[in-house]
Amino acid sequence: MAPQIRIEKNFHSSLEDVLRDVIKTGFWPSTYVSDPTPPPGYHWHNIEVHGYCMEGNTWIGCGETGQKLTIEPGDKLVIPPGALHIEGESDGPVTYVVTIPDTRSHAEAFQLLPPDHPDRPLD
Repeated sequence: MAPQIRIEKNFHSSLEDVLRDVIKTGFWPSTYVSDPTPPPGYHWHNIEVHGYCMEGNTWIGCGETGQKLTIEPGDKLVIPPGALHIEGESDGPVTYVVTIPDTRSHAEAFQLLPPDHPDRPLD
């Protein structure tokens, strides 16, 4: 079975909670503001990504199940490498603290790889 996204509801209530988890995971943090734009299509990333929703509401679609999962402030989103997903359109900006396991450019870390890319891990 291919990896799937997951959302940990009400995971944090403050930036301090997020930073404690970031220290625990050892991941590298940055801030990402997702403006209201049309969804980019189903894609995957080649690294694990954690997103802590700080402001705004949206949804993310799981490419394996077709399920739409809501994301709101306090939620933690975990996207394993290879997990097919799509971020839904929101009414306003959505602010995340986004973390990745190592240092790399934003363009490299968040490259939108197509579902049929030959390097996509399927288990």
